[in-house]
Amino acid sequence: MREAEDLRVFHTGEHVCGYWPDRIARDLVIDPRDPRLPELYALALSWGFRRSGDLVYRPHCHGCKACVAVRVPVADFVPDRSQRRCLKRNADIEMRVVAAERTEEQLALYQRYLAARHPAGGMDDHGATEFEQFLIGRWATGRFLELREHGRLLAVAVTDMVEHALSAVYTFYEPDAVQRGLGTLAVLHQIEWGRREQRDHLYLGYWIDGHRKMDYKRRFQPLEGFNGREWKRMEFVEQA
Repeated sequence: MREAEDLRVFHTGEHVCGYWPDRIARDLVIDPRDPRLPELYALALSWGFRRSGDLVYRPHCHGCKACVAVRVPVADFVPDRSQRRCLKRNADIEMRVVAAERTEEQLALYQRYLAARHPAGGMDDHGATEFEQFLIGRWATGRFLELREHGRLLAVAVTDMVEHALSAVYTFYEPDAVQRGLGTLAVLHQIEWGRREQRDHLYLGYWIDGHRKMDYKRRFQPLEGFNGREWKRMEFVEQA
């Protein structure tokens, strides 16, 4: 692709892995000063990259390839029994897509979520500035998918829109409503959103074999994984 011929990609320094705290990680980052990032973002997603704020990165750790970029071909997706139960359990939930603009209601939910799900995780003091830097950024074309119960905001799924695809950036939800399975519900609605708009894929970020917090992603079948060269359907052995 000609517009990417002179693309500059950098290695970050080593840092503690965000998934396995006993491991050291490093990333590849596309030059954040490149003015073409909005146009190159869809291509970067197809190369296994992901967005966090204004950074487009991909894990590139010495001796470790645990992080596998995954995506759902939305036209082929069929919910399994557990996902159908989730939809039925949340039949009273209203879904709507809104502009990626911070509201005080969203910020309050985000802060409750971080306090409950990631205590002492380095994000406890996130305020309005951090919300906008991390979730919105300066150049991304995103939307917020809101889930509401009789008007009450229960979840927000930050979703990037690119040519032919959607990308699930980050989801936060009401910690007191964990029994609803709001994370799963948000992905199901993102898949349906992509199908309505005739997009090809929903990118789900990284899946890690054996990581409890990542296990849910393998349940969105069929699932494609990026092996560094191409995307291939992933096969999973169901656990007893």
